[in-house]
Amino acid sequence: MDFDNILFEYFGKYEELSAQCSLIFDKFKEKYPQEIKCKIGCVDCCYALFDLTLIEAIYINRKFNEVLPEEIRSKVVEEAGTIDRKIYKIKRWAYKERQKGVPEDKILEEVGKQRIKCPLLTEENKCLMYQYRPITCRLYGLPLGISGKLKICALSGFEPGKKYQAVMVDKINQRLFELSQSFVSSIPTRYSALHEVLVPISMVLITDYNEEYLGIISCDNMSGPKGPSWTIGGNG
Repeated sequence: MDFDNILFEYFGKYEELSAQCSLIFDKFKEKYPQEIKCKIGCVDCCYALFDLTLIEAIYINRKFNEVLPEEIRSKVVEEAGTIDRKIYKIKRWAYKERQKGVPEDKILEEVGKQRIKCPLLTEENKCLMYQYRPITCRLYGLPLGISGKLKICALSGFEPGKKYQAVMVDKINQRLFELSQSFVSSIPTRYSALHEVLVPISMVLITDYNEEYLGIISCDNMSGPKGPSWTIGGNG
C-alpha cells in the first residue's frame, strides 16, 4: 500500500466529518434564521486566526495543488508567505506573554482581536477553495462551545450572555486530532508526535508534505524483511 492509498482512506474520513459539519450549519440556520447572518460577501471568518490539524492540513494542501492553476497558486503562495510571517510574530508574542505568566484567557482574547486575511480570499471577497474550506470556516457564525465557554460571531444576531444551543467544537477538534494520530500511526514515520503539529492555513499552503516532512522511513532503512515501497504523489 502506498502513501496515496492511505491518504485516500483518511481523506474519506475527513470529508465525512466535514460534510457532517456543513449539515450542522444548515440545521442551525433553520433553527436560528434571524440570528445567523452568514451570506455571500460576508468575509469576517476569512480574517480569523486559527490552526489546522495534520490531516486537514494535508487534505487542503493536496486540493490546493490539484484544483488551482499554477499561476494562481504562485500568487497565493507568495501572499501566504507574507501572511505567515505576520502570524509567526503574533504567536511569538503570545509565547512570551505565557512565559511572563499572563493568563491564557487574556492572551487568547488579544490574539482573537488580530485580523489576518486568509491568503485564499480574493480581492473580490471570494474564497478560491470554498468547496474545500476548513471545518472551522464551515462552522463560523454559529454559537460555538469552546473550552466550556460560548463563543458567538460579533456580526451575528445572537445576544451576549443569553443561552443558546451550541456546537461542541472541542469534540470536533478531538475527532480531527484522532484522525491525524491514526494516520501517523499508519505510516512508517520517525516522527511519532507528528499528529500534534498545528499550523495556520498560510503555512499549509507553502508546505510540501513530502517524505522528508513526514519523516518517512524507507524500506532500505527498516530492519527485517523488505515490505512494500512508500511513495508520495507530487504536489503538481
